Amino acid sequence: MVYKNFRLQCTLRVILLGLTMYGFFYVLSQTHLYVTSVILGVIIIFEIITLVQYVEKTNRDLTRFLESVKHADFSQTFTPQGFGTSFDELKSAFKEIIDKFHQIRFEKEEHYSYLQTVVHHIGIGLIVFRSDGNVDMINASAKRLLKIGPPHDLTELKNIQMLVPLLPELFTTLTQLKPGQRSLIKIQLNNELVQLAVYVVDFRMRDQKFTLASLQNIQNELEEKEMEAWQKLIRVLTHEIMNSMTPVTSLASTANELLDSLESQNSTTAVRTDVVHDIRSALQTIQSRSKGLMHFVDAYRNLTRIPTPHFTIILISELFARIEKLMYQQVISKGIHFQVSIDPETLEVTADPELIEQILINLLLNAMQALENKTVARIELTAGMDENGRVVIKVTDNGPGISEEAIDKIFIPFFTTKQEGTGIGLSLSRQIMRLHKGTLSVTSKPKTETVFTLRF
Repeated sequence: MVYKNFRLQCTLRVILLGLTMYGFFYVLSQTHLYVTSVILGVIIIFEIITLVQYVEKTNRDLTRFLESVKHADFSQTFTPQGFGTSFDELKSAFKEIIDKFHQIRFEKEEHYSYLQTVVHHIGIGLIVFRSDGNVDMINASAKRLLKIGPPHDLTELKNIQMLVPLLPELFTTLTQLKPGQRSLIKIQLNNELVQLAVYVVDFRMRDQKFTLASLQNIQNELEEKEMEAWQKLIRVLTHEIMNSMTPVTSLASTANELLDSLESQNSTTAVRTDVVHDIRSALQTIQSRSKGLMHFVDAYRNLTRIPTPHFTIILISELFARIEKLMYQQVISKGIHFQVSIDPETLEVTADPELIEQILINLLLNAMQALENKTVARIELTAGMDENGRVVIKVTDNGPGISEEAIDKIFIPFFTTKQEGTGIGLSLSRQIMRLHKGTLSVTSKPKTETVFTLRF
């Protein structure tokens, strides 16, 4: 018979135990039924054990509850089993607490998953490391930015000390930058110049110090702002110069016409002829230089007049074929070995074909000028894909290279290393690549080679 009241069951169990013990002693003292006495003794022991287990079950449940809380094991269940109202309330309380802990843990895991998703999909690189340099977290943006992971040289970043051989400037900045400070550094990654804005902040958790560093590539933004500044300056200069030179040119032309009319008169004396000749020479010089200056200024207007790209899918092999036809005679006449390679042959890119041709022709002309005094001259035009799946076109020559002082300036408008250069070709080419959401960069090894890279 199953009793539903703890008190009643305890009372009945005690009474039953008492009766069994009375019977045991009675049979043992008043009769010779020894087998019956042994059976009654065993029954007494069994009743004592079951009574103790029954009474201690609450303690076991309480211990089990506390252990589940201690070890965050919320799979335990505590259901009322008919021990009476007080025990039903206790079991219900256990169940409610366990369910609450389980809900809190679920919400915590859900919140953690949410934060992990945000951290790994945010566009800014994030690295969290301890005071000993061990990296606790690095998000996907930081891995892409620093080229971490297969197939790069640095496959994983467990400690920031691993940055020393590859990116010493970044390691120095991360370790020496004070909390709350920002720093701008330039690093070279896979022959591509990257300018990083680094910001660090410290925090403590579990009595340990952590450093959170944010990394953002602002190279494109800086180039864009720089180009905007140059364009504004060019607009102002060209406007003012053209406004000033137009009337000068007009007046010089008018004065020349008046002198022509004066010379046609028969009354002109010899002295007057010399004076007229000097005036004419001065006016012609003014007119010539004014036109030259206007032509010079008009050339720089190209930096502010780049047409909007008309994007279409270009087969790289067809693009290179057109470039070869255009440059063939010049390359042959200069004795330059010209090599073209595309991998894969079906490589395509979405771009404006005319603007990209303009860039490549400009780069090839620059390469040919650099190879003028080279005995064994070579130019390579190659296309392929980088580790991130981006289309890359490279123009490589084995010329004298570019000096370290000049390589950071060659994309600045008006800067040139050539005697007859205008200094707008490379700046114009980089601006065209920016309109294609791409980059134009250069690497050079003195007396070995120079590589211009278009990355789409």
